[in-house]
Amino acid sequence: MWHLLWPSGLLSFSFMQNAWMAGSAVAVVSAVVGFFVVLRGASFVAHAVPRGSFAGAAGAVLMGQSSLLGLGLFALLSSLGIALLGRRRRGAVATALVLVAALGLGDLFLSIGNVYAPEVFALLFGQVVGISRADVYFVGSLALAVVLVVAWLYRPLLMHSVSAEVAEVRGLRPVLLDGIFLLLVAAAATATVPVVGALLAFSLMVGPAAAASLLAKRPSTAVFLSIALALVSVWISLWLAYITSWPIGFYVSAWSLVAYLAVRLGQASRRGRTTLAQSDGALKTTTRGNFSG
Repeated sequence: MWHLLWPSGLLSFSFMQNAWMAGSAVAVVSAVVGFFVVLRGASFVAHAVPRGSFAGAAGAVLMGQSSLLGLGLFALLSSLGIALLGRRRRGAVATALVLVAALGLGDLFLSIGNVYAPEVFALLFGQVVGISRADVYFVGSLALAVVLVVAWLYRPLLMHSVSAEVAEVRGLRPVLLDGIFLLLVAAAATATVPVVGALLAFSLMVGPAAAASLLAKRPSTAVFLSIALALVSVWISLWLAYITSWPIGFYVSAWSLVAYLAVRLGQASRRGRTTLAQSDGALKTTTRGNFSG
């Protein structure tokens, strides 16, 4: 039983140590940025930017460059494109157009190269066991930078996310804050995609934050709860991926969905019990009134 719960090599192998460190950094940055994604209702953006960045990885491999470099560049360009095209409150349309253009470019780059690039296709589903120590430093540094920026701009971002009109009255610049938010999503996608993949990166960015927003009453509590849920999701996924050899992206998406559904079902159950208790109390009051009358 112990060998099943704690298999040999889970922490001793260097590639697993890299996976634990990179996965933990990714969980933190995804949860922090995901809080604002959920608060803004910008899940489509969190879905589009990681997928669009895949085209950059394909283009970089075509030119003989690092796939991570192309990934980060296209994540940045995708975010800037969404910011520029969506300035007249047509964010969903702009996001869709940028996503389609990026995916088309990715298809073109792969067709021109006419080769099977394992490192590119691995970015679709994640390559956590292929993370090197240099990648860990890159992901960790990027995650730390994002968290520091969010900590610095937390109050303006929070105010703008809740009400852009109130933020503008308070002297904040909505366009600038929109751009900063999209850049944070791009940075989070650049850190997340190599670990869980472009197809499932948004699940880690949205699932824990959505569950935390239902449980917490204060924004700061929601942020820390989102981090805790994301860390648990990644750690459990790494453990399951190691003992089953199934992809970590599957487990991350599954646990994110399970956490969200569990919270929703728990809230529905509490509301049902509260309603039943109120109905029972009203019935008893009416009965007493009838007998006393």
